[in-house]
Amino acid sequence: MKKAGFIFIIFLLAVTFRLNAQIDPGSIARVEDGKVIYQLDLTWSDSQKRQVVELFDLDSTVWQKVGSGASTIILDSAEWYVHKLDRNKIELSKPLERKPAVHLNKFDIMLGNENWKTPPGYVDQEKVIYGFNSFSKNNVYRYNKGIVQLFLPGNTRAKKVFIAGSFNEWDPQRTAMQRVDSGWIIKIQLKPGKYFYKYILDGRWTTDPNNRFEENDGMGNMNSVLYLPNFQFKLNNYKNAKKVVVAGSFNNWNRNELRMRRTSEGWTLPLYLRDGTYSYKFLVDDQWITDPDNETTRKDMLGNQNSVIAKGDLHVFKLKGFEQAHRVMVAGSFNKWKSDEFPMKRVPDGWELPFRFSPGNYEYKFIVDGRWMTDPANPFTIGEGDVTNSVLAYKANYTFKLTGHANARTVIVTGSFLDWNPQGYKMIKKDGVWTFPVYLKKGKHLYKLIVDGRWILDPGNKLWEQNEYGTGNSVLWVE
Repeated sequence: MKKAGFIFIIFLLAVTFRLNAQIDPGSIARVEDGKVIYQLDLTWSDSQKRQVVELFDLDSTVWQKVGSGASTIILDSAEWYVHKLDRNKIELSKPLERKPAVHLNKFDIMLGNENWKTPPGYVDQEKVIYGFNSFSKNNVYRYNKGIVQLFLPGNTRAKKVFIAGSFNEWDPQRTAMQRVDSGWIIKIQLKPGKYFYKYILDGRWTTDPNNRFEENDGMGNMNSVLYLPNFQFKLNNYKNAKKVVVAGSFNNWNRNELRMRRTSEGWTLPLYLRDGTYSYKFLVDDQWITDPDNETTRKDMLGNQNSVIAKGDLHVFKLKGFEQAHRVMVAGSFNKWKSDEFPMKRVPDGWELPFRFSPGNYEYKFIVDGRWMTDPANPFTIGEGDVTNSVLAYKANYTFKLTGHANARTVIVTGSFLDWNPQGYKMIKKDGVWTFPVYLKKGKHLYKLIVDGRWILDPGNKLWEQNEYGTGNSVLWVE
């Protein structure tokens, strides 16, 4: 019922990326005339060869065997045919064991290992909560009105310099930098968010020497990290302070991470901040203070007053009744289940809390005078018994439906979006139809329905693919 092993599966790539920031998997593997074909280059480095072996789940001796001169070789207990294209390039091919299923489409690329879900150098913007930049020189980075300017000083003897990254599909020849007297410069229009990038100097890939932030792409390569801001913390005055830090719920109140920069007016820190509702404070020379220019504050359960910022569209949590309660809180996956952060306000018919979210599926509960409870007005839940939580699908873009099982006692939908949790989303029945609305990211999702404990494919969805258990998974594409 879970993910497939080594079978040829669909993987939608919204962008073309490069292994080791140079190789395009779409040029390595393809399906043609009922055959799967790998095009291999014997001049690749040992690191690149290892990546190809891991990526496509090939026999680790593939490079030794393809160089033996044989017209056929055995890999993974299968017979492969060898076709030499030129001195260094070889094609490996074998017939598909079965014809591609009807659910394949023209946007699909065939890969050999479904566990490889995130391409190297790809950034899932929906997972990025916050981020800031740290450059060693002030003149190497600027961002204004959607235009980022990056400057690479020196390297004046280079003939050509390019920049490649997650913003241009890691194409090493698409974005050329302009030579200036003291180095190389580029201006690119980009939306706020997180990006990976590298410079290419006369064919040599390198991280930005003036960018302190680098991340491993999971394949052994380091990439420079760039955050394009959409928010700016400001603290006016306090010019005599030696150190000012901003901390909040978005960075787990880390008092050492987000050090602000001194300006002529006080202190500032531009950063990227995902839509949501966050508590925060400034730490001025080890003294916590709320934001004097932000009138929106809330007390936590310990009585501490915190400033609050909210970005995104508005949702209002409502709990009717409980007029005799002294304190009602809301907590959930959106704030790591902290029970002391977001108190609700008493209103004539109960309690309310305006809250801003980014699109997604959120679990939550109300806490009434210390007692945790699901939302009585929300029928959508996940889990069982004491670990049942209410589910809010904010800006839901898909609704799972099941017909023909009106007599079922329980129907659950689960899949790759829930890490195949068997206690997944409990669908609700109305007029004989089971439904559950969700928010799903763009791309491919695998799922199944659990009807009274029995796992089944979605009978209303013709798209499916086989798994290692031979029971198949339904396939859903979100455009």
